Amino acid sequence: MSLLTILIVILVVGVLLWLVNSYIPMQRTIKGILNAVVVIILVLWLLNVFGVLDSLKNITV
Repeated sequence: MSLLTILIVILVVGVLLWLVNSYIPMQRTIKGILNAVVVIILVLWLLNVFGVLDSLKNITV
């Protein structure tokens, strides 16, 4: 996956999150939870794209 594709995905997710936060009326706590969930999913996706999660599968305890 190219760096340009990754940047476009991050930009699209950010714009969509901004649109939801700006134009959909919600309680502040629900917006906070929604923002946290989106950021966590985005970070996990980025870790998967860069192969960090694959290297963690080889660790045995």
